[in-house]
Amino acid sequence: MDKFRQGLADLTKTLALMGAAFMVCLALRRYNTGTYASMIFILAVFLTARYTNGYLWGIGASCLGVLAVNYVFTYPYFAFNFTLTGYPVAVLCMLVVSVATSALTTQNKRQEAARIIAEKEKTRSNLLRAISHDLRTPLTGILGTATLLEEPGEMPEAVRRQLAREIREDAGWLIRMVENLLTITRIDGDAAAGIAKTAEPAEEVLASAAAKHRKRYETPEVRLRVPQELLMVPMDPVLIEQVITNLLENAAVHARGATRIELRLFREGDTAVVEVEDDGCGLSPAQLHNVFSGFAQNRYAEDADKRRGMGIGLSVCYTIIRAHGGSFSARNVPEGGAVFRFSLPLGEEETNSRA
Repeated sequence: MDKFRQGLADLTKTLALMGAAFMVCLALRRYNTGTYASMIFILAVFLTARYTNGYLWGIGASCLGVLAVNYVFTYPYFAFNFTLTGYPVAVLCMLVVSVATSALTTQNKRQEAARIIAEKEKTRSNLLRAISHDLRTPLTGILGTATLLEEPGEMPEAVRRQLAREIREDAGWLIRMVENLLTITRIDGDAAAGIAKTAEPAEEVLASAAAKHRKRYETPEVRLRVPQELLMVPMDPVLIEQVITNLLENAAVHARGATRIELRLFREGDTAVVEVEDDGCGLSPAQLHNVFSGFAQNRYAEDADKRRGMGIGLSVCYTIIRAHGGSFSARNVPEGGAVFRFSLPLGEEETNSRA
C-alpha cells in the first residue's frame, strides 16, 4: 500500500510538472517561435527527476517531453518529424539530465536515510548507557537493604522501618523509570497513535501534578502560578502531567541548594507555556548541551547518595512535547538556578476567542 501511494504521488508530480511545462510553452508560443520549448521541458524533466523516487519517472518525463516538443512545438506542427536537425541531441540531453538528477537525488536520499539511522542508533546507545547507569544504583540499594533485613538477630524497629522505606522509595523510582521508558517506546513507535489530544484546562493538570509531587517531596516548596483566564489546551493530560512530574522531580532531586520551585502557566501568543524554575545550582554548559539527549548527568555527581541521572526523564519530556507539536528548552537563571520551559499550541477555538 505504501508503494502504491508513493507511485501515485510520483505520477501526480510528473503529470503536474509536464502539464505546467506544456501550458507555459503554449502561452509563450504566440511571442516566440524559437527553441524555448526544449529548455522549458528540460527544466520540467529536471524537477521531475529531483522530486520523484527512482529513475522511471524522470526517464518517462524525458520521453514525454521530447515527443511533446516534436509534435506540438516544432514545425510541422501537430505532426512527428524525427529527421529534424539536432533532434538526437535534444533526446540525449533530456535523458542525461533525467538520469544524472535521479542518481544524485537517490544518493542524497540514501545518505539522509543513513544519517537518520545513525542518529537513532546513537540515541539508542546513549539511552541504553543512561538506563544501565540509572538502574544500577537503586537495584544495588534494594539488594543491600534486603540483605540487611535477612540477617539474623534483633533489629531496632526504627532501623527496620527506615530500611523498608528506602526499599519502597527505590522501587517507586524504578517504576517511574519503567513508565518513562514505555512512554518513549509508545510515542517514538507511532506518534500519531500515541497521542490522543483533547481540550483540557491546563491549570488543573498543573495542580494535579503539583499535589502529587508534594506528597513525595516536602522540600523544596512548590509554588504554583496560573493566569486568571482559563486556558483550554489540546493535550493528552496523562502525558503532560507526566512531563510536569518529571520536571518537578528533577528540580527536587537534582537542583542542589534549591529552596523553592516555581511552576508557572501563562499564555504567549497562540501557545500555552509552562515553566518549572528552581533557585538551585543551575546547569553546566555540558548539561545544557546534552539535556534532552537521554544521557544528561545530575547536577552534583559528588553526592554518592543521589547519583540517579536526570537524562531519561528529560528525554521523555522532550519526546512527549515534540509529539504534541510543541517546543522544549532549558536555560540557566542569572540569579542562580535553572528554568525548564515547554509550550503547547492552543486549539483554533481558543486562539479565535482571543482574536
